[in-house]
Amino acid sequence: MRIGFIGAGSMASALARGLGEPALVYDPDRDRSEALAEEIEGEVADSNAALAAGSEVIVLCHKPAKLDEVAAEVSGAASAVASIVAATPIADLEAAYPGTPVYRFMPSIPVEVGRGVLCYAAGTHAAEGPVDEVLALFGRSGAVLALDEALFEPAMALMSCGPAFLALVVEALADAGARHGLDKREATRMVVETMAGSAAWLDANDLAADELRRRVATPGGLTERGLEVLEQTGLRESLHAAVDLVVETSAAR
Repeated sequence: MRIGFIGAGSMASALARGLGEPALVYDPDRDRSEALAEEIEGEVADSNAALAAGSEVIVLCHKPAKLDEVAAEVSGAASAVASIVAATPIADLEAAYPGTPVYRFMPSIPVEVGRGVLCYAAGTHAAEGPVDEVLALFGRSGAVLALDEALFEPAMALMSCGPAFLALVVEALADAGARHGLDKREATRMVVETMAGSAAWLDANDLAADELRRRVATPGGLTERGLEVLEQTGLRESLHAAVDLVVETSAAR
């Protein structure tokens, strides 16, 4: 499938790396276009219109405010549109690209290494386009989860903001280990491998987080006491507050 990226920013680049497809790229910043095209062994298009004409699916990665401008430049040449444009619902995408199959995705940065999460919602004309091919393509970069658009904001707090929240947990645990004499880099490696192993265990065991806690935290043991400290000092409430802030702020826009 021939794809084209309109926009070559951070998330576009992460997704392009994860898809591993030699795509067309157009960005008003020529240097950025060339850098991404070279990295994925693709080509730089001369314009948005040229990119659309040479692509079976265009991937919108531009700023939300550019939606109508880009659509006007493409001027009906788009066969199908996959969008990762933030805060831009399917209704707006279909208004800009009337009659065109539209697929909305919300990816997370780990798509870059093929382990991201991509929330997905289909437009009203999705079945008229290459829906199976698009889902298979995006599935190369992570888990594609079909979701009602109304739930994109809470999902964003977990899977899009979540990598930063988890990175803070990694930093905090590694710092705690370093305070007790561990080398900071080795401590970080321990935490990262523990996180990866825990995720793999959860994936293999029906996502049973409560069961994993019980398996590790024997009654009266140190892990159980450590969990009590985390609860008492407000870890759960802090995470709830962070998610609430993201959801409420996004909904108010």
